[in-house]
Amino acid sequence: MTDKDELIVGLTLEEIEAIEGQDYSIAQREELEAQYLENIGSNQIRPGAIVTGKLLRKVGNEVIVDINYKSEGIIPMNEFGKDEEIIPGESVDVLIETLEDQDGRVSVSKEKAHFHLVWKDIKDAYDTGSEIKGTIVRRIKGGLKVKIMGVEAFLPGSQVALRQVPNLEQFLGNDYNFRVIKLNKRRRNIVVSRRQVLEEARAEQKETLIKDLEDDQVRIGIVKNITDFGAFVDLGGIDGLLHITDMSWGRVRHPSHLFSIGDEIEVKILKFDRERERISLGYKQLQPFPWDGVMERYPIDAIAVGKVASITDYGAFVELEPGVEGLVHISEMSWTKHIRHPSRVLTVGDDIEVMVLSVDEDEKKISLGLKQTLDNPWDSIEERYPVGTEIEGKIRNLTSFGAFVEIEEGIDGLVHISDMSWTRRINHPSDLLKKGDVLKVVVLNIDVENNRISLGLKQTQENPWNSMEDRYPVGKDAKGEVVQLLDRGVVVRLDEYIEGFVPQSQLGWEDLEDPAEVIRVGDELPLRVIELEPSSRRIVLSVRSYFNGRPMEELSAFRESLEGREPIEPEVKEVVSEEETGYDENIDAVYETTSDTAPVSEDQPAEEVIPEEPAEEETAAEPEETAAEPEEEPVVETEEETPEEAEETPEADEEEEKK
Repeated sequence: MTDKDELIVGLTLEEIEAIEGQDYSIAQREELEAQYLENIGSNQIRPGAIVTGKLLRKVGNEVIVDINYKSEGIIPMNEFGKDEEIIPGESVDVLIETLEDQDGRVSVSKEKAHFHLVWKDIKDAYDTGSEIKGTIVRRIKGGLKVKIMGVEAFLPGSQVALRQVPNLEQFLGNDYNFRVIKLNKRRRNIVVSRRQVLEEARAEQKETLIKDLEDDQVRIGIVKNITDFGAFVDLGGIDGLLHITDMSWGRVRHPSHLFSIGDEIEVKILKFDRERERISLGYKQLQPFPWDGVMERYPIDAIAVGKVASITDYGAFVELEPGVEGLVHISEMSWTKHIRHPSRVLTVGDDIEVMVLSVDEDEKKISLGLKQTLDNPWDSIEERYPVGTEIEGKIRNLTSFGAFVEIEEGIDGLVHISDMSWTRRINHPSDLLKKGDVLKVVVLNIDVENNRISLGLKQTQENPWNSMEDRYPVGKDAKGEVVQLLDRGVVVRLDEYIEGFVPQSQLGWEDLEDPAEVIRVGDELPLRVIELEPSSRRIVLSVRSYFNGRPMEELSAFRESLEGREPIEPEVKEVVSEEETGYDENIDAVYETTSDTAPVSEDQPAEEVIPEEPAEEETAAEPEETAAEPEEEPVVETEEETPEEAEETPEADEEEEKK
């Protein structure tokens, strides 16, 4: 054996045959050894080189490939597609990554070899701006992975479509045309865009579409985006706005309730601005106008069923059909209840029955009534509560002019302040009544048209003024307690809240300028009735007449009992108008010009001297004006006498002296 044989083989032929057996002839072995030496010394097998190998078999997650090297190459299984079949003996191009990894194996890559082989084509497409067809394979952070020419490229989310797409999964598995917008060979980074392809196609379509678009055309478009105020519809190259008010004749709360992104709809061109390239679209314009023939469908007094669409402070809008709504005013919701807000009766979405009250087809307005579908308790109120009926009710509310009494649920009657007492002067109903009290009242009047009932409290009792002529006839003596001081006299209480008036001239002093000089509230005065009018609830009394015919000593003793008392500090007097007292301020002058026992002059009848009681509102306003006078001028003013009074007064004094 030669040195060459020893160098190459390392063993003698006999030793090799003893170990492996005689598998190869000497000629075959020499041929194999020559090929081995050729490969070992060749520059083809080196890291980074691309070689052609043959698939041998699949082992676990790896594929063994023969690359004509002393060791087979290893390809990871994930570099093969899911549906790609591995056929032993099939040729495959691989890139040698390392001749000996940590496990002593030759690591090769099928993907990297393919990347280098197609790089030139991808680079040409990038340089020329041509389109490349690819398949979207999976979703990753920020976008999608696309397979182009067997190589994965990155498709950013902003480059998927013309507008931002929230759901990228819908594109998985689809084939599209892309344009390469960025390359980096060292990092094997390829970025593609579908948006640029769509924009170019859209620009071509837009140019053609603009030439053909005209107002009132009907086009088919695709809903591209939805906002709170409407939807954008792609007409095939240009978008138009379908405003929410042009979607339906009825009420639309949000466009998404009618349309979804991707819907194909038919729309009408309402307005096209060529300069600004803005298109206004309409959807409801292709539907029949709902107000046509509305009077025939909803005649007056007809009962209809609708749904509460919205509620305002003044009523509720009820949708009778899409696009046709009517208003139920708050006053038409209940016959008896005072409704503060419609939301206390109705709720949005309620299905209710209403009556058609009026229809204005020109103004597109329908008035509806809710209470008209129910029985009106006021229609039979006169039968249930005839005038004069005594009923029982609960005080629901007190006001300055009276008390509201609930006689049945939802129906209140008013007890006016003037109908609360025959004799007592009531400044406010709370002086006599309390909210929640149960009262017996009498029905005085019923106004069905205005839904009002007048009630009386004092009418449940006997009127004491009917027997006043028997109890206090003219000329009868009585005792009275002073309850109020006025500039022209005093008010006294006799009994049972019956009050009378004593004019200043009848107090028993000739030159008395102000009753407050000698009289105090609470003083008891001896009196005589000099005038009585039960119909006007008026009684006039006199101290002077009481002492007529009596010894002068009694009058002097009376005067002394009241005179000489410490003066009261000046106070702002509450001036009560003559309407409140029922006595004319000129009544004092009348009695000054007549004798104590003489009747009222025929020239000045009682009806003229003492006017009737006015309305409650007027009596409440007058004291405020007069009460402020003492603050400006503390001195008590006396009314100036007329020339006639000045002439009559001396004669009256002479008559008094003679008596």
